[in-house]
Amino acid sequence: MRTLYLSVLLLAVVAAKGQSAAAPLNLFIVTTDGFRWQEVFSGADSSLISNPVFTKDTALAKLMYWAVAPEERRKKLLPFFWNVIAAQGSLLGNRTYANRVNTANLYKISYAGYNELLTGSTDLRIFSNQRKNNPNSNLLEWLDKTEAYHSRVAAFSSWDVFPYILNEQRNHLPVNAGYDSLSATVSVSENALMINAVQDKAINSKTNTRYDQLTFLTAMEYISSKQPRVVYMSLGETDEFAHSGRYDLYLQRANAFDKMLEQLWYMIQSSPLYKNNSVLIVTTDHGRGKNSPRAWKSHGPLVAGSGEVWQAMIGKGIPALGEVKTRDMVYQKELPGFIRELLAREASADAWQPGIYTGLW
Repeated sequence: MRTLYLSVLLLAVVAAKGQSAAAPLNLFIVTTDGFRWQEVFSGADSSLISNPVFTKDTALAKLMYWAVAPEERRKKLLPFFWNVIAAQGSLLGNRTYANRVNTANLYKISYAGYNELLTGSTDLRIFSNQRKNNPNSNLLEWLDKTEAYHSRVAAFSSWDVFPYILNEQRNHLPVNAGYDSLSATVSVSENALMINAVQDKAINSKTNTRYDQLTFLTAMEYISSKQPRVVYMSLGETDEFAHSGRYDLYLQRANAFDKMLEQLWYMIQSSPLYKNNSVLIVTTDHGRGKNSPRAWKSHGPLVAGSGEVWQAMIGKGIPALGEVKTRDMVYQKELPGFIRELLAREASADAWQPGIYTGLW
């Protein structure tokens, strides 16, 4: 996978030669919480989709998501991944071929995972999901300090801890998380008013994780209104239903996530601002247990499989390698550095402070 990173950067350098200054590359990073590489590359797990403890209607779930061949199963579950990204981009982390993407942090929980993939740091101080401001500088705030991306960066999250993960208090980035209203960040529109009304009046029991569909609609409305150049979107229902032991709903939310990515990419490729000048990077914050059906519900430092993750990429400068099958390994902490180089920023070395570890770059 380091070979992939290097090939992407070489393509970007070659493409830039002899060209006049162009509009900066647009960046979209989307994560879905705690979604395993096993489902990404093999589709539904037979031991879980056939177990009525985890799948309430096994017959219907199999009709929707099951096939004998893993190549068919994964297409049923994630058609955009396997019809579009696999054809025009790259999918990393299929451990069947010893192609590994790992978390480097010790804790294998959400705050630590998001800190790693957004800051390049495996900070030992971040060992819980408590609402504490992150001391590490992140990729989004670094980009916001550059001329090309200043005031064109925004983040959206289903989980209401993200203002702390991104340290909104320090950098004043627009972070819409949990059941935050749109009115503070988007000029009032009919769509914004409708989203706010649903959040305020139609959701009777609010948890610390907003429905992903509302997060997605909120982000899409902001993109349409403000046309940011950098967008981070974090969805969370895959992890929520996994923890509750509902494999059927975990699969449904993964399938819905795939549909959201399809809509987002179609919007990107239909927009004069974004078309053919954008990169979409999709990943997760941690893996899940793998050695028994019940272990699937959990993750953490003592749960085998929790550090096993994946990455998917599509867009300008991303080679169409499809499912990468070369034996290699990369860590999530290397992603911010890779993105920084891909965007070809002309910042001094001391402007970027990735934290304890510097990663590949």
